[in-house]
Amino acid sequence: MADPSEPLLSHLAGTSGVSDLTRAEDLTFDNIVEQSLSDFEFWQFFQIFLVGLALLFDAQQIFITVYTDAYPTWHCLNHTFCDPSASDICKLPRSAWEWDGGFKGKSVISEFGLECSSSLLRGMPTSAFYIGAIVGGFFLALIPDDSLGRKRLLLFSTFAMSVTSISVIFSTNVWIYTSLKFIIGFARSQTWSYALVLISERVSTRWRPRATMIPFTLFVLGFMSLSGIAYLAQHSSWRFLYLYTAVPATCYCIFLYIFALESPRWLHMQGNDAEAIDVLKRMSPKNRAYLESAVSKLPLEQETCEQVPSYSIKDFFFRKWAFRRIVVVMVIMFGLGISYYGVPLAARDIDVNIYLSETLNALVELPTFVITPILLERFNRRSSVLVNTLLGGASGMLCFVLSVLGKTGIAFAFELGTFFCARIGFNLMAVYMVEMFPTCVRSSATMMFRQALVVGGACCPLIASIGRQVPSVSFAIFGVAMSGLGLFVLILPETKGSSLCDTMEEQEKRDQATNTSHCC
Repeated sequence: MADPSEPLLSHLAGTSGVSDLTRAEDLTFDNIVEQSLSDFEFWQFFQIFLVGLALLFDAQQIFITVYTDAYPTWHCLNHTFCDPSASDICKLPRSAWEWDGGFKGKSVISEFGLECSSSLLRGMPTSAFYIGAIVGGFFLALIPDDSLGRKRLLLFSTFAMSVTSISVIFSTNVWIYTSLKFIIGFARSQTWSYALVLISERVSTRWRPRATMIPFTLFVLGFMSLSGIAYLAQHSSWRFLYLYTAVPATCYCIFLYIFALESPRWLHMQGNDAEAIDVLKRMSPKNRAYLESAVSKLPLEQETCEQVPSYSIKDFFFRKWAFRRIVVVMVIMFGLGISYYGVPLAARDIDVNIYLSETLNALVELPTFVITPILLERFNRRSSVLVNTLLGGASGMLCFVLSVLGKTGIAFAFELGTFFCARIGFNLMAVYMVEMFPTCVRSSATMMFRQALVVGGACCPLIASIGRQVPSVSFAIFGVAMSGLGLFVLILPETKGSSLCDTMEEQEKRDQATNTSHCC
């Protein structure tokens, strides 16, 4: 039997690199999580990868309208008064032209006869998707953090999105299609938030910057895979593209239900420490002996489920520091959202192939998942976000200037640069936001974070349409939004090296201690 005077965590100090605890009363659930997950083992990676796959399918549904709702190409049948390069399709008799491929079901535009409709009607399904995401974000944000759990919410969101996407293939007119796009947007509105919170609460402080990049990488792979699927299915009906992406997503939900584990921090907040420790045992089998010792002592020092207060989104309005913090985060994310979603959409204003441009925009994201952990580990959060947004803004302005001067190739390079900075800013803010809010409201905070991003994305079609009237001016708007709103990061506290807090009171005490140390 171990010497009772020996610190409970001392036998792990040599392997984890975490300093020994010198008193038994130092044992907290946060200490247990940090110690038991200090080594990034296979089962931790498996759980992160499994949860992160939800973002792969989410990305496909976000960008799928780039291909399904695209304006298809056509050719003349009567060349006596028809010229594809000069004629207006809406001023020609229907017998004078035909869609390329010989069938009208290649695109939503051609199948539902929207070729001569207003841009508002043609863009309505995409707008409905974003409106659904906004409405769903606000509605789902009202669900208290202590209600259903991270895993169940992620499973529900992904499954509802997948099933509705399959039902899209039965649309008979643009109004049914638009309604289903709204439901898809509503269902998946918080998929990213649920996945990020579930992952960030199952890794230690040391590995958080790298672990959170795994789901982001899978998101980009989903974007890239969509380009490949769309290219292979370019001669098929747009309905098949929904089928090819939604059916695998539905099958994925089965694996998520069977193999995914709940957040140990969320279980702890519900007073279910035994199950929380069991999750940690399954994720870190080599620390099983230590965890069995810890679980026998932890309940004596922790609050019971009845003593743990309930938290929800309303707490952001009753606590000044939390309200200020979430508003600033949302302002920054609004600027990044405009650029992240808008730049690929406006890229078609630059004379490049749509499949090539979308693939390159996806490829340019991959290096960001290597660069982001380096920035997070070597530099503080505020300076990293600030410098990145300023560089992205400058790149957007240069893209606009070069495009006006007719230097299309160089302008497209700066378009990629703007998108690159928007993605890095998104990655940095995701980790930064997780560290600024405690477990009890982290899910709600992440939802508001995501909501601001989506609202920014909803503004993109309008901004991009302006760019069609004034060549590439949309890139200047994206650049100004990213750099100007990025300056608000100077208001936020620095969180580098901080472990996660569980309650609002714990977060307040830590902030007060940090402010006191800075003043001294």
